[in-house]
Amino acid sequence: MKFRKVVSAALAAAMLMTGAACADTINIAVQGPLTGAAAVYGNAVVNGAKLGADYVNAIDPDYQVNIIPEDDEHDAEKAINAYNAALDAGAQMMLGTTTTTPCIAVSAQAYEDRVFMLTPSASSPAVTEGKDNMYQVCFTDPNQGLASAQYIVDNALATKVAVIYNNADSYSTGIYQTFVDKAAELGLEVVAVSTFTDDTTDFSVQVNAAKDAGADLVFLPIYYTPASQILVYAKGIEYAPVFFGVDGMDGILTMEGFDTSLAEGVMLLTPFSADAEDELTKLFVSQYEAQFGEVPNQFAADAFDGVIALYTASKNAGITGETSPEDACEMLIAQFPSLSVSGLTGDMTWSADGTVNKTPTAVIIKDGAYVGYTK
Repeated sequence: MKFRKVVSAALAAAMLMTGAACADTINIAVQGPLTGAAAVYGNAVVNGAKLGADYVNAIDPDYQVNIIPEDDEHDAEKAINAYNAALDAGAQMMLGTTTTTPCIAVSAQAYEDRVFMLTPSASSPAVTEGKDNMYQVCFTDPNQGLASAQYIVDNALATKVAVIYNNADSYSTGIYQTFVDKAAELGLEVVAVSTFTDDTTDFSVQVNAAKDAGADLVFLPIYYTPASQILVYAKGIEYAPVFFGVDGMDGILTMEGFDTSLAEGVMLLTPFSADAEDELTKLFVSQYEAQFGEVPNQFAADAFDGVIALYTASKNAGITGETSPEDACEMLIAQFPSLSVSGLTGDMTWSADGTVNKTPTAVIIKDGAYVGYTK
Protein backbone atom coordinates (compact mmCIF):
# COMPACT_ATOMS: atom_id res chain seq x y z
CA MET A 1 0.00 0.00 0.00
CA LYS A 2 1.66 3.20 -1.17
CA PHE A 3 0.25 5.94 1.03
CA ARG A 4 2.31 8.67 -0.62
CA LYS A 5 0.11 8.29 -3.70
CA VAL A 6 -3.08 9.35 -1.94
CA VAL A 7 -4.42 12.66 -3.25
CA SER A 8 -3.96 15.71 -1.06
CA ALA A 9 -7.63 16.42 -0.43
CA ALA A 10 -8.32 12.87 0.67
CA LEU A 11 -5.36 12.84 3.00
CA ALA A 12 -6.25 16.14 4.59
CA ALA A 13 -9.79 14.95 5.20
CA ALA A 14 -8.53 11.64 6.56
CA MET A 15 -6.31 13.23 9.17
CA LEU A 16 -9.10 15.49 10.40
CA MET A 17 -11.77 12.82 10.73
CA THR A 18 -12.29 10.59 13.72
CA GLY A 19 -14.86 8.05 14.77
CA ALA A 20 -16.17 7.02 11.35
CA ALA A 21 -18.72 4.23 11.27
CA CYS A 22 -17.16 0.83 10.82
CA ALA A 23 -17.88 -2.80 10.20
CA ASP A 24 -14.88 -4.03 12.15
CA THR A 25 -12.28 -2.61 14.54
CA ILE A 26 -8.82 -3.77 15.57
CA ASN A 27 -7.44 -2.64 18.91
CA ILE A 28 -3.82 -1.46 19.11
CA ALA A 29 -2.14 -0.62 22.42
CA VAL A 30 0.28 2.30 22.24
CA GLN A 31 2.63 2.25 25.22
CA GLY A 32 5.30 4.69 26.33
CA PRO A 33 6.26 7.31 28.91
CA LEU A 34 3.36 9.76 28.94
CA THR A 35 4.63 11.29 32.18
CA GLY A 36 8.11 11.72 33.64
CA ALA A 37 11.49 12.65 32.21
CA ALA A 38 11.00 10.84 28.87
CA ALA A 39 7.43 12.02 28.28
CA VAL A 40 8.37 13.92 25.11
CA TYR A 41 8.95 10.57 23.43
CA GLY A 42 5.85 8.78 24.67
CA ASN A 43 3.45 11.61 23.97
CA ALA A 44 4.86 12.06 20.48
CA VAL A 45 4.30 8.36 19.83
CA VAL A 46 0.70 8.46 21.07
CA ASN A 47 -0.03 11.62 19.08
CA GLY A 48 1.46 10.16 15.91
CA ALA A 49 -0.46 6.94 16.42
CA LYS A 50 -3.71 8.86 16.86
CA LEU A 51 -3.16 10.63 13.53
CA GLY A 52 -2.36 7.28 11.95
CA ALA A 53 -5.62 5.85 13.26
CA ASP A 54 -7.56 8.93 12.08
CA TYR A 55 -6.05 8.45 8.66
CA VAL A 56 -6.93 4.77 8.43
CA ASN A 57 -10.43 5.28 9.81
CA ALA A 58 -11.22 7.87 7.16
CA ILE A 59 -9.87 6.00 4.14
CA ASP A 60 -11.26 2.61 5.20
CA PRO A 61 -14.55 2.96 7.12
CA ASP A 62 -15.09 -0.79 6.98
CA TYR A 63 -11.82 -1.60 8.80
CA GLN A 64 -11.10 0.68 11.72
CA VAL A 65 -8.25 1.16 14.18
CA ASN A 66 -8.80 1.87 17.89
CA ILE A 67 -5.86 3.19 19.91
CA ILE A 68 -5.42 2.21 23.58
CA PRO A 69 -2.73 4.46 25.16
CA GLU A 70 -0.85 3.31 28.26
CA ASP A 71 1.76 5.14 30.36
CA ASP A 72 4.85 3.18 31.47
CA GLU A 73 6.87 6.18 32.77
CA HIS A 74 10.02 4.77 31.10
CA ASP A 75 10.20 2.18 33.88
CA ALA A 76 10.57 -1.56 33.22
CA GLU A 77 8.36 -2.70 36.12
CA LYS A 78 5.64 -0.17 35.40
CA ALA A 79 5.86 -1.13 31.74
CA ILE A 80 4.74 -4.68 32.56
CA ASN A 81 1.77 -3.26 34.48
CA ALA A 82 0.89 -1.00 31.55
CA TYR A 83 1.15 -3.94 29.15
CA ASN A 84 -1.23 -6.02 31.28
CA ALA A 85 -3.63 -3.09 31.54
CA ALA A 86 -3.67 -2.77 27.75
CA LEU A 87 -4.53 -6.44 27.33
CA ASP A 88 -7.28 -6.11 29.94
CA ALA A 89 -8.64 -3.17 27.91
CA GLY A 90 -8.93 -5.38 24.81
CA ALA A 91 -5.65 -4.76 22.97
CA GLN A 92 -4.93 -7.35 20.28
CA MET A 93 -1.43 -6.13 19.40
CA MET A 94 1.01 -3.48 20.56
CA LEU A 95 2.63 -0.45 19.03
CA GLY A 96 5.34 -0.14 21.63
CA THR A 97 6.93 0.18 23.87
CA THR A 98 8.50 3.55 23.13
CA THR A 99 11.84 3.35 24.98
CA THR A 100 14.36 0.53 25.00
CA THR A 101 14.63 -0.66 28.61
CA PRO A 102 10.86 -1.04 29.15
CA CYS A 103 10.57 -2.64 25.72
CA ILE A 104 13.13 -5.32 26.57
CA ALA A 105 11.09 -6.23 29.65
CA VAL A 106 7.70 -6.15 27.91
CA SER A 107 8.87 -7.98 24.80
CA ALA A 108 10.06 -10.90 26.95
CA GLN A 109 6.61 -11.13 28.54
CA ALA A 110 4.83 -10.69 25.21
CA TYR A 111 6.92 -13.48 23.71
CA GLU A 112 5.67 -15.84 26.41
CA ASP A 113 2.09 -14.61 26.03
CA ARG A 114 2.23 -14.63 22.19
CA VAL A 115 1.28 -10.97 21.69
CA PHE A 116 2.63 -9.21 18.60
CA MET A 117 4.68 -6.05 19.20
CA LEU A 118 5.88 -3.40 16.76
CA THR A 119 7.96 -0.75 18.50
CA PRO A 120 8.21 2.66 16.86
CA SER A 121 11.41 3.62 18.66
CA ALA A 122 13.02 1.00 20.95
CA SER A 123 16.15 0.36 18.93
CA SER A 124 18.31 -2.11 20.85
CA PRO A 125 18.91 -5.52 19.18
CA ALA A 126 17.99 -7.02 22.57
CA VAL A 127 14.41 -5.93 21.91
CA THR A 128 13.96 -8.37 19.03
CA GLU A 129 16.68 -10.94 19.70
CA GLY A 130 15.23 -14.44 19.93
CA LYS A 131 11.63 -13.19 19.64
CA ASP A 132 9.68 -13.95 16.47
CA ASN A 133 6.81 -11.68 17.57
CA MET A 134 8.85 -8.47 18.00
CA TYR A 135 9.43 -6.00 15.14
CA GLN A 136 10.81 -2.45 14.90
CA VAL A 137 9.89 0.65 12.88
CA CYS A 138 13.08 2.42 13.97
CA PHE A 139 16.68 1.69 13.04
CA THR A 140 18.58 -0.63 15.36
CA ASP A 141 21.29 0.78 17.61
CA PRO A 142 24.11 -0.88 15.63
CA ASN A 143 22.78 0.56 12.37
CA GLN A 144 22.59 4.04 13.89
CA GLY A 145 26.23 3.82 14.98
CA LEU A 146 27.39 2.53 11.60
CA ALA A 147 25.36 5.07 9.63
CA SER A 148 26.50 7.98 11.81
CA ALA A 149 30.19 7.22 11.35
CA GLN A 150 29.70 6.76 7.62
CA TYR A 151 27.75 10.00 7.30
CA ILE A 152 30.36 12.02 9.20
CA VAL A 153 33.11 10.70 6.93
CA ASP A 154 31.15 10.96 3.68
CA ASN A 155 30.28 14.59 4.39
CA ALA A 156 33.69 15.54 5.82
CA LEU A 157 32.12 16.89 9.01
CA ALA A 158 35.15 16.37 11.24
CA THR A 159 38.71 15.17 11.54
CA LYS A 160 38.73 14.57 15.33
CA VAL A 161 35.72 13.15 17.14
CA ALA A 162 34.82 12.85 20.82
CA VAL A 163 32.07 10.56 22.09
CA ILE A 164 29.95 11.07 25.20
CA TYR A 165 27.62 8.18 26.02
CA ASN A 166 25.58 6.68 28.86
CA ASN A 167 27.27 3.48 29.98
CA ALA A 168 24.22 2.53 32.07
CA ASP A 169 21.88 2.52 29.08
CA SER A 170 21.73 -0.29 26.50
CA TYR A 171 20.51 2.09 23.79
CA SER A 172 23.47 4.43 24.21
CA THR A 173 26.15 1.76 24.63
CA GLY A 174 24.90 -0.20 21.62
CA ILE A 175 25.23 2.80 19.32
CA TYR A 176 28.60 3.78 20.81
CA GLN A 177 30.14 0.36 20.26
CA THR A 178 29.34 0.15 16.56
CA PHE A 179 30.19 3.81 16.00
CA VAL A 180 33.75 3.50 17.31
CA ASP A 181 34.33 0.27 15.38
CA LYS A 182 33.11 1.85 12.14
CA ALA A 183 35.08 5.05 12.81
CA ALA A 184 38.27 3.00 13.14
CA GLU A 185 37.51 1.17 9.91
CA LEU A 186 36.96 4.47 8.08
CA GLY A 187 40.01 6.20 9.53
CA LEU A 188 37.95 8.68 11.57
CA GLU A 189 39.99 9.61 14.65
CA VAL A 190 38.18 9.28 17.98
CA VAL A 191 40.24 11.45 20.34
CA ALA A 192 38.16 11.22 23.52
CA VAL A 193 35.51 8.90 24.96
CA SER A 194 33.62 9.88 28.11
CA THR A 195 30.76 8.18 29.91
CA PHE A 196 28.03 9.04 32.39
CA THR A 197 25.08 7.32 34.09
CA ASP A 198 21.40 8.07 34.51
CA ASP A 199 22.16 9.99 37.72
CA THR A 200 24.73 12.36 36.17
CA THR A 201 23.83 16.05 36.24
CA ASP A 202 27.29 17.65 35.93
CA PHE A 203 28.83 17.12 32.49
CA SER A 204 31.88 19.35 32.96
CA VAL A 205 34.33 16.42 32.95
CA GLN A 206 32.94 14.96 29.74
CA VAL A 207 32.75 18.24 27.82
CA ASN A 208 36.17 19.41 28.96
CA ALA A 209 37.67 16.08 27.90
CA ALA A 210 36.32 16.62 24.39
CA LYS A 211 37.53 20.20 24.27
CA ASP A 212 40.98 19.40 25.64
CA ALA A 213 41.39 16.63 23.05
CA GLY A 214 40.69 19.09 20.23
CA ALA A 215 37.54 17.39 19.00
CA ASP A 216 35.79 19.33 16.25
CA LEU A 217 32.73 17.05 16.46
CA VAL A 218 31.12 15.51 19.53
CA PHE A 219 29.03 12.41 18.89
CA LEU A 220 26.12 12.06 21.34
CA PRO A 221 24.33 8.68 21.15
CA ILE A 222 22.08 9.73 24.04
CA TYR A 223 18.64 11.05 24.96
CA TYR A 224 17.71 14.72 24.84
CA THR A 225 17.81 15.47 28.60
CA PRO A 226 21.54 14.86 29.12
CA ALA A 227 22.20 16.31 25.66
CA SER A 228 20.57 19.58 26.72
CA GLN A 229 22.81 19.74 29.80
CA ILE A 230 25.89 19.11 27.67
CA LEU A 231 24.93 21.94 25.32
CA VAL A 232 24.39 24.31 28.23
CA TYR A 233 27.82 23.58 29.70
CA ALA A 234 29.56 23.76 26.30
CA LYS A 235 28.08 27.20 25.74
CA GLY A 236 29.33 28.32 29.12
CA ILE A 237 32.96 27.43 28.29
CA GLU A 238 32.66 28.74 24.71
CA TYR A 239 33.21 25.31 23.18
CA ALA A 240 31.42 25.10 19.83
CA PRO A 241 32.16 21.87 17.94
CA VAL A 242 29.61 20.18 15.73
CA PHE A 243 27.29 18.21 17.98
CA PHE A 244 25.97 15.12 16.17
CA GLY A 245 23.21 12.98 17.66
CA VAL A 246 20.85 10.18 16.78
CA ASP A 247 17.13 9.61 17.23
CA GLY A 248 17.21 9.81 21.04
CA MET A 249 17.98 13.53 20.79
CA ASP A 250 14.90 14.21 18.72
CA GLY A 251 12.57 16.13 21.02
CA ILE A 252 15.15 18.52 22.42
CA LEU A 253 13.39 21.47 20.76
CA THR A 254 10.17 20.82 22.68
CA MET A 255 11.86 20.20 26.03
CA GLU A 256 10.30 22.44 28.66
CA GLY A 257 12.58 25.26 29.78
CA PHE A 258 15.33 24.57 27.24
CA ASP A 259 16.81 27.51 25.33
CA THR A 260 16.59 26.23 21.76
CA SER A 261 19.27 28.68 20.61
CA LEU A 262 21.78 26.41 22.37
CA ALA A 263 20.92 23.67 19.86
CA GLU A 264 21.66 25.83 16.81
CA GLY A 265 23.72 23.76 14.37
CA VAL A 266 23.12 20.44 16.14
CA MET A 267 22.82 17.58 13.66
CA LEU A 268 20.72 14.43 13.98
CA LEU A 269 20.62 11.26 11.92
CA THR A 270 16.96 10.45 11.42
CA PRO A 271 14.58 8.93 8.85
CA PHE A 272 12.16 11.87 9.16
CA SER A 273 12.46 15.57 8.42
CA ALA A 274 9.47 17.80 9.16
CA ASP A 275 10.47 20.20 6.37
CA ALA A 276 10.38 17.53 3.64
CA GLU A 277 8.39 18.59 0.59
CA ASP A 278 6.41 15.41 -0.15
CA GLU A 279 2.66 15.68 0.23
CA LEU A 280 2.31 13.15 3.03
CA THR A 281 4.86 14.88 5.26
CA LYS A 282 3.46 18.36 4.64
CA LEU A 283 -0.05 17.28 5.53
CA PHE A 284 1.04 15.22 8.53
CA VAL A 285 3.03 18.16 9.90
CA SER A 286 0.18 20.62 9.36
CA GLN A 287 -2.36 18.36 11.07
CA TYR A 288 0.02 17.57 13.94
CA GLU A 289 0.66 21.26 14.54
CA ALA A 290 -3.07 22.00 14.39
CA GLN A 291 -3.99 19.29 16.91
CA PHE A 292 -1.00 19.27 19.26
CA GLY A 293 0.54 22.72 18.89
CA GLU A 294 4.07 21.69 17.93
CA VAL A 295 6.16 20.32 15.08
CA PRO A 296 6.21 16.50 15.08
CA ASN A 297 9.46 14.68 15.70
CA GLN A 298 10.70 11.34 14.40
CA PHE A 299 8.94 9.43 17.18
CA ALA A 300 5.56 10.74 16.06
CA ALA A 301 6.34 9.89 12.43
CA ASP A 302 7.51 6.37 13.31
CA ALA A 303 4.32 5.82 15.31
CA PHE A 304 2.16 6.99 12.39
CA ASP A 305 3.99 4.56 10.13
CA GLY A 306 3.64 1.83 12.74
CA VAL A 307 -0.14 2.17 12.76
CA ILE A 308 -0.19 2.03 8.97
CA ALA A 309 1.99 -1.10 9.02
CA LEU A 310 -0.16 -2.86 11.62
CA TYR A 311 -3.36 -1.90 9.81
CA THR A 312 -2.03 -3.13 6.46
CA ALA A 313 -0.71 -6.41 7.84
CA SER A 314 -3.86 -7.03 9.91
CA LYS A 315 -6.16 -6.44 6.98
CA ASN A 316 -4.04 -8.62 4.70
CA ALA A 317 -4.09 -11.37 7.31
CA GLY A 318 -7.84 -11.20 7.87
CA ILE A 319 -7.64 -10.17 11.53
CA THR A 320 -10.96 -8.94 12.93
CA GLY A 321 -12.08 -7.41 16.19
CA GLU A 322 -12.87 -10.91 17.41
CA THR A 323 -9.39 -12.32 16.77
CA SER A 324 -7.57 -13.20 19.97
CA PRO A 325 -4.18 -11.59 20.65
CA GLU A 326 -2.57 -15.02 20.39
CA ASP A 327 -4.08 -15.75 16.98
CA ALA A 328 -3.39 -12.21 15.76
CA CYS A 329 0.25 -12.66 16.78
CA GLU A 330 0.77 -15.70 14.57
CA MET A 331 -1.08 -14.06 11.67
CA LEU A 332 1.07 -10.91 11.88
CA ILE A 333 4.28 -12.92 12.16
CA ALA A 334 3.36 -14.52 8.85
CA GLN A 335 2.73 -11.11 7.23
CA PHE A 336 5.64 -8.87 8.23
CA PRO A 337 8.56 -10.49 6.36
CA SER A 338 6.72 -9.84 3.08
CA LEU A 339 5.16 -6.50 4.03
CA SER A 340 6.03 -3.29 2.17
CA VAL A 341 4.85 0.11 3.43
CA SER A 342 5.66 3.57 2.12
CA GLY A 343 5.22 6.07 4.91
CA LEU A 344 6.54 9.24 6.50
CA THR A 345 9.90 7.67 7.33
CA GLY A 346 10.48 6.10 3.94
CA ASP A 347 9.86 2.88 2.08
CA MET A 348 9.95 0.06 4.61
CA THR A 349 10.36 -3.67 4.47
CA TRP A 350 11.17 -6.02 7.32
CA SER A 351 13.54 -8.89 7.83
CA ALA A 352 12.39 -12.03 9.62
CA ASP A 353 14.55 -11.02 12.62
CA GLY A 354 12.29 -7.99 13.17
CA THR A 355 14.59 -5.27 11.85
CA VAL A 356 13.37 -2.64 9.41
CA ASN A 357 15.03 -1.69 6.14
CA LYS A 358 14.92 2.01 5.20
CA THR A 359 17.36 4.85 4.49
CA PRO A 360 18.51 7.42 7.11
CA THR A 361 19.03 11.10 6.38
CA ALA A 362 20.47 13.97 8.42
CA VAL A 363 18.77 17.11 9.69
CA ILE A 364 20.31 20.20 11.26
CA ILE A 365 18.70 22.58 13.73
CA LYS A 366 18.40 26.11 12.34
CA ASP A 367 16.45 28.92 13.97
CA GLY A 368 14.76 26.51 16.36
CA ALA A 369 13.59 24.05 13.70
CA TYR A 370 14.81 20.88 12.01
CA VAL A 371 15.76 21.31 8.36
CA GLY A 372 17.31 18.91 5.88
CA TYR A 373 21.09 19.07 5.87
CA THR A 374 22.95 20.06 2.70
CA LYS A 375 26.67 20.65 2.41
